[in-house]
Amino acid sequence: MLAIAAAVAALLVAVLLSLAVGARPIAPSAVLDALLHGGTSESAQVVLELRLPRTLIGLMVGASLALAGTVLQGLTRNPIADPGILGISQGASVGVVLAIAFAGVHTLNGYVWFAFAGAAIASVAVYAVASSGRGGATPVKLALGGAAINALLVSVTTAVLTTRAAALDEFRFWQVGALGGRNAEIAAQIWPFLLLGTLLVLSVARGLDALALGDDVAKGLGRRVATVRVVGGIGATVLTGAGVAAAGPVAFVGLAVPHIARAIVGSDHRWVLPFAALLGPVMLLVSDVVGRILFPPGEIPAGVTTALIGVPFLVAMVRRKAVPA
Repeated sequence: MLAIAAAVAALLVAVLLSLAVGARPIAPSAVLDALLHGGTSESAQVVLELRLPRTLIGLMVGASLALAGTVLQGLTRNPIADPGILGISQGASVGVVLAIAFAGVHTLNGYVWFAFAGAAIASVAVYAVASSGRGGATPVKLALGGAAINALLVSVTTAVLTTRAAALDEFRFWQVGALGGRNAEIAAQIWPFLLLGTLLVLSVARGLDALALGDDVAKGLGRRVATVRVVGGIGATVLTGAGVAAAGPVAFVGLAVPHIARAIVGSDHRWVLPFAALLGPVMLLVSDVVGRILFPPGEIPAGVTTALIGVPFLVAMVRRKAVPA
């Protein structure tokens, strides 16, 4: 409980920083006044119209990617699994590329649905490949199938971009992963999927604990291994699709946060999942804030700074053998 309380406090601080820090610093008191009473001042407009939607997107995307990474690591028993391992993120990229190149979509709000559809199709394709043949969708077959589909999707993306050069400039700003430029409409589009995905992954928390002991042991404990994998996989797909659709393929949150959560609260997924859902937004929002202040008035996209911040944490835990085998 103490760890959860500390994570909630860290999240509140991260939210306040996200609302107050930027090219135009705003005092915390002015931020709170704008949130509670609105207003027409320049500071209030910056907080309510620019930074509040950006912060909401950061909360949603950080939680969704952290939960998805935690579930995928549990399902595949692979400590380096993240939302990209099953080709989900790359599927979203293909959806956006096709939308730009062939559907004439040129707005972030329009990208959301194409990215989500691409992520869903890629996930279904990976599971179909992994489940064929003997043994069904084992962790090894999921990882291999994901690698194969991911390579195929990278080729498709590259082929489209090399033949449609006009789409390259537009796509690269989405591809790097960022919270800037997002509005409240995008938040309204993705929150139902975030809620659905969260409910699905939380429902298999006990099953993930059993899977960690091996499929045979899990079956001996009365767990329906196939059901856990399907429900957890769908939940991870929905979460990743929503997160990537909203902010682009933000790197490292889904990989690093689950390890940090396990190092603090242990391996019980009933605690790891909610703790990761709190830590993910903290990492993403802090990364976004750091990106705003390093080279003002410009900014570094959050997808870059998440790696800069997350890598040292993961390296330190590897050196201390804090990452579970």
